Amino acid sequence: MEESLIKEKKYSKWIWLLSIVIPIIVAILFTVNLQKLGYDVKPLTFLPPIYATINGITAVLLVWAVAAIKKGNKTLHERLIKYCIACSLAFLALYVAYHMTSIETKYGGEGILRPIYFFILITHILLSIIIIPFVLFTFVRGISGSYERHKKLARITYPMWLYVAVTGVIVYLMISPYYIG
Repeated sequence: MEESLIKEKKYSKWIWLLSIVIPIIVAILFTVNLQKLGYDVKPLTFLPPIYATINGITAVLLVWAVAAIKKGNKTLHERLIKYCIACSLAFLALYVAYHMTSIETKYGGEGILRPIYFFILITHILLSIIIIPFVLFTFVRGISGSYERHKKLARITYPMWLYVAVTGVIVYLMISPYYIG
């Protein structure tokens, strides 16, 4: 068996474990509101524009990473993808922190914007869960030197990840008028 396939197989269990555990932990933490539990915490209402910006930065870095690899710059491509992963983790941490300290914001839009908002929100959430193993397997294939397999999977991963990053910004922009804080 090729060395890169051995490395991928080695990480495969961890990738699937993370792909299951991360959404479960986020879902559990999403039900925890520290104020409702009696903790004297200030709502972190300043976080939504920060994590929306992080989503925007992720989108820009993803596009830049693809441009870098198309120009043959593997080092820059790898570095940018690592930044994208770091941004995604930072987004997730800030998003959970906000929801653990703040009351839920309800979307108040009406008319045609309402179904559009919920379509974007639902597809954003579903793809943000689905994308986890895609990102991790694509990353492992790249760093292990399985470039053809990496490239093949990246053709699927990239548009999904870009969609999640861009729709994260759109969701924020659509719900931001309704934030209490």
